[in-house]
Amino acid sequence: MSLGIWQLLIILLIVIILFGGGRVSKIMTDFAKGIKSFKKELKEEGKDSATAKIQKKKSTQK
Repeated sequence: MSLGIWQLLIILLIVIILFGGGRVSKIMTDFAKGIKSFKKELKEEGKDSATAKIQKKKSTQK
């Protein structure tokens, strides 16, 4: 059973009524910052991993 557009709109309306528009906006902003930070860390981890592989390869060739 999936949620239809009307169910999602009703849920959104209830959330806005309970928390207010400003608070929902702040929550979404914080959520977006968290996603950006997570993606940034994944990229940095990938770069560190690639650098470690290159260094390991160089050390085994010596």
